[in-house]
Amino acid sequence: MRRYQDLERFAVPPHFRGRGKIMVQLWWTVQATLFSASPQFLYGFRRFLLRLFGAKIGKGVLIRPTARVTYPWFLEVGDHTWIGDDTVLYNLAPIRLGSHVALAHGVYICTGFHEIDTPTFDIGAAPVFIEDEAWLANDCFISPGVTVGQGAVIGARSTVLKDMPPGMVCVGYPCRPVRPRKQGDTPKACGAAA
Repeated sequence: MRRYQDLERFAVPPHFRGRGKIMVQLWWTVQATLFSASPQFLYGFRRFLLRLFGAKIGKGVLIRPTARVTYPWFLEVGDHTWIGDDTVLYNLAPIRLGSHVALAHGVYICTGFHEIDTPTFDIGAAPVFIEDEAWLANDCFISPGVTVGQGAVIGARSTVLKDMPPGMVCVGYPCRPVRPRKQGDTPKACGAAA
């Protein structure tokens, strides 16, 4: 019988995490305690904690205490960006969020993947870039290696498997551009029926 994956042979490559095991565990402990237990209004405190662990965080960034960042040293956020409740930044590679980006609740940005054609289930990562003024609505999934263009809107529960163009409203699974974003668009434009 052919073996498609042999997880006993899986190994994380040296230096893959960007920091040693102790630093990784220290961040995860801080995130599970100080970060997540902080009152919502203590945005500055959470920015401080992320910067302490190597994140590049712009001014006026609002990140909710229930957001999760896997490795802060792989995170760069521009000015006045919002990161909503239960958002996951699974950044095994860099995630760069521009300025004035809005990530709604439950957004999942994923930079990691496994090689499905190797029995050792090799792990890899590719960066994700969300350009200035993009808006990702509730429960979006952004896959590794994707760029979301400036001012793009990604509709609720969309799955983004490839780059999305700037200034477009994009929806669906797989996500696709459906129309240009207009100045004055209402939040309704973010739903599945654009």
